[in-house]
Amino acid sequence: MEHPTRDSVQLALQFLKPIIGRLILNKFHQTISVSLFLVVFPSLCQQSPHKIYPQRWTYANAWFDNDQGLAELTKLAHISAQHGMTGIVLAGIDRISLKGSDYIARLVKFRQLCDQLHLEIIPSGFNTGYAGAILAHDRNLAEGLAVKDALFVVRGREAHFVPDSPVRLLNGGFEEHYGNRLIGFTIQDEPGHATFVDTTVVHSGKASLRIENFGAIPGGIARVAQQIRVKPYRCYRVSAWVRTENAAPDTLFSIKAYTPDHRDLSPFEPPLSPTSQWTKVTTAFNSWYADRVFLNIGVFEGVHGKVWVDDVTVEEVGLMNVLRRSGTPLQVRDEKTGTVYQEGRDYSYISDPHLDFQWTHAMPVIHILNRDRIRDGARLRVDYYHGTTIYHDQVVACPSENQVFAIWQQQFPLIEKYIAPKKYFLALDEIRALNRDESCRKRHLQASAVIGDVINRLYKIVRTVNPKADIYVWSDMFDPNHNAVKQYYLVDGDLRGTWEYLPKDVRIVCWYYEKRRESLDFFSSHGFKTIAAAYYDADDLKNPEGWLSALDQTPGAEGIMYTTWLNKYQLLPAFGDLVSKR
Repeated sequence: MEHPTRDSVQLALQFLKPIIGRLILNKFHQTISVSLFLVVFPSLCQQSPHKIYPQRWTYANAWFDNDQGLAELTKLAHISAQHGMTGIVLAGIDRISLKGSDYIARLVKFRQLCDQLHLEIIPSGFNTGYAGAILAHDRNLAEGLAVKDALFVVRGREAHFVPDSPVRLLNGGFEEHYGNRLIGFTIQDEPGHATFVDTTVVHSGKASLRIENFGAIPGGIARVAQQIRVKPYRCYRVSAWVRTENAAPDTLFSIKAYTPDHRDLSPFEPPLSPTSQWTKVTTAFNSWYADRVFLNIGVFEGVHGKVWVDDVTVEEVGLMNVLRRSGTPLQVRDEKTGTVYQEGRDYSYISDPHLDFQWTHAMPVIHILNRDRIRDGARLRVDYYHGTTIYHDQVVACPSENQVFAIWQQQFPLIEKYIAPKKYFLALDEIRALNRDESCRKRHLQASAVIGDVINRLYKIVRTVNPKADIYVWSDMFDPNHNAVKQYYLVDGDLRGTWEYLPKDVRIVCWYYEKRRESLDFFSSHGFKTIAAAYYDADDLKNPEGWLSALDQTPGAEGIMYTTWLNKYQLLPAFGDLVSKR
């Protein structure tokens, strides 16, 4: 219950003073005055300028692998408790089955501390979007992107990949130009102002592309682009040499391959030092259904600094990051006769021994076992699925593989045993690849229904171990104002309407600051309770102040979270005071 403020009490007394005087003179007036007193005084006393929400959380990673991690979390718990926070969200607890006794002992010690400090622990994880916990069990559970008819040619006892795609990038070394205008590129942003031909700083040859002054351009975009021909359902590796000077942010450089209908096939942002010498960056894209793409090379969302680019290459590759499970079938057949060869009899088991979802290692070869059936010089066509990295560290798991849920089912009883939480936070956010491999496609479901199945299966797993737990989920994949849209990254299919699959008692953790009002209103209007994920590593508290203002206008809003991805806790005391002492 909210307590009356001093100002509201004084206002009430001033309002009632003349009424109280009349009580002495007139019984009728007395009756009216008493009635007014009973109606107005409680109303005025209960008014408070701002709400204090019951859920006030600190987001942290489950650092229990060593004593230093426990010490950091212990310090964080004390600060949280001292400044009015009510809970600690522990991210990464969803791989507890892989942890040893020392990890468990530290976790139990931390739970005991939180009990003493009256802090709840809210375990968080269980995501296919950022699938590190799942892939720690089996990397082959990554979502697969299809490659069809990749060519391998037999040489003795091995078949090696041979590119047969028409892909060709013109002037990738930036040697051909008229002044600052590059030949071969159909798009070049502001030549002579943002993009320049530099004949002094080069990686090789006589020229490079220099990019600067992008901070004054809307979106911080300064790039060159060229249309290149590709074959559908093939894999292409792109490399570039990059140099920086006082550049910010560290992910400003990117290589993007867009389809004609504007699908970005290679969301890629390698983190670079603000100032660095020539560094080779490498990514890849799957052409999917496209027979041509627009390759964009340059700065996106840049703030300041200079970036040089040189020696850009594009090449088709084969069997890199190949996935092996029933939902990612592989087939090898003879190009001429169509004969399908048998793994284990005609050729050895195929895998990528590196399988790091990066694109710098060597391509696997096919080892021939039966040279009578697969002769020297034979041309083989190979269908397979591969995984990939999105941006610089995100790998997505397949949400249609039963093994994913089997792994999750192992975690919840252990979490119940060692934490016994009253709340669970399902981190189903930014699922940027979906419905692409056979595990998904054989279900013949719309992408939105696949997401709906994930949240409902997870919900039932939680309810099995803890029927009374409050269950929370990130908002974005269920929010039409955010990621629940028609075309989303590498997802095949429509994500609109995912919110309709949400169990009605799930709480929503909204995090899109620019659309905070729309997101909170949307979920509130459909009967969901909400939490705001605020802060996001800024140098001030304007973000949480904005969230609080929006929460105050939202029916069903119940809390706010200090959310940091950079372990930046300097403002946690001020944040705690802001949200607990309004």
